[in-house]
Amino acid sequence: MSQFFRIRPDNPQSRLINQAVQIIKDGGIVALPTNSSYALACHLDDKSAVERLRRIRGIDDKQHLSLLVRDLSDLANFAMVDNRQFRLLKSVTPGPYVFVLEATKEVPRRLSHPSRKTIGLRVPDHRITLDLLEALGEPRCSRPR
Repeated sequence: MSQFFRIRPDNPQSRLINQAVQIIKDGGIVALPTNSSYALACHLDDKSAVERLRRIRGIDDKQHLSLLVRDLSDLANFAMVDNRQFRLLKSVTPGPYVFVLEATKEVPRRLSHPSRKTIGLRVPDHRITLDLLEALGEPRCSRPR
């Protein structure tokens, strides 16, 4: 069953953020704004939600999904970066970039690129998305629209 509601970007109501959180926790997919476009997002560990997201977007398992992370402290859980890469990432985040990095073993195989073992990671700079990630307490998989 689909649910539609709009959260104001300048003053997101916690009630609506919590509804979006519940949709994700219940295996749903939400469209959320980022600083460059909208993204479809679902729970990282929900295999059927990830498969539905791929079907909706018309992509196969050879195309990257991106993980939305609140900040660079979450990055180390999902990607291997050296000091030079970290300094570069720090200089341009948060922002409208998806970084394709070597995935750690924490990333489920269905989310990383099958032959390259890489993952796309993004640190968004949009209040609604950041509030949603904060309320969820963990990164989400997403695919920019």
